[in-house]
Amino acid sequence: MQTDRPAQPRAVGAAKLGLRADPSGRTGITDLRQSGALKLVFPRQLTNSAETILVNTAGGITGGDRYDLDIDVGAGAALSLTTQAAERAYRAQRGETGKVTTRITVQSGAQMNWLPQELILFERCALNRRLSIDLQGDARLLMVEPVVFGRAAMKEVLRDIHLYDRISITRDGRPLYLDAMKISGDAAARLARSAIANGAGAMASVLCVTPEIAANLSAVREMLPATAGASLIAPDTLVIRQLAQDSYMLRRSLMPLLEHLSQSPLPASWRL
Repeated sequence: MQTDRPAQPRAVGAAKLGLRADPSGRTGITDLRQSGALKLVFPRQLTNSAETILVNTAGGITGGDRYDLDIDVGAGAALSLTTQAAERAYRAQRGETGKVTTRITVQSGAQMNWLPQELILFERCALNRRLSIDLQGDARLLMVEPVVFGRAAMKEVLRDIHLYDRISITRDGRPLYLDAMKISGDAAARLARSAIANGAGAMASVLCVTPEIAANLSAVREMLPATAGASLIAPDTLVIRQLAQDSYMLRRSLMPLLEHLSQSPLPASWRL
């Protein structure tokens, strides 16, 4: 009698994007490749910067899925990237893990705004996610990574998940910001501990690399709720950690903060 479990369909997607600024300073696409379930959409822009929306046509991530994204922001170019909606990490089959790998190079004189919407984790999800950004010379960066541990409105409690989330940011190849989060098992119990999250159901990491940020530190701190903190880890590098009760409370404080740091409105998909 055959007992092997039939292979489950899996989503695979890859995209590569290259950008350069023309002599007038307007950012244009020099390289674009996309395949599978990963797509890039480019809203029309009235400014010199570019905007792209990352779309996962599979509707979420589950065990066995594979996504790869490579971006090169050339000298003088400016890119804001967001997602069509919140990403979802769904229940996975035992022994299978979804993998998402993003590699970004921001060349000297360029600006990258990495602004994905929330990653929502579901019970029994299994996800290995890595974000690597290399800044060259005086490149500027604004990065946010919001994570939501179950939907509060649905009273979801995560008792069995696997998440390994790693962020690596370098400047000219040297480490600038390294961060990792690994949770296996009962996420709710861990988040309930006062030394970890004190019962919070959502969190975000924000990083801003720009020469003006030190002078802006006091104004940024005044915008933060009591469950967030901001510190300079270098004269031009600000790190913010924020906890919130749920995704609504997280987003309510994140949106004005990100607009303040970027000095521009957030992409329209954040408001849909």
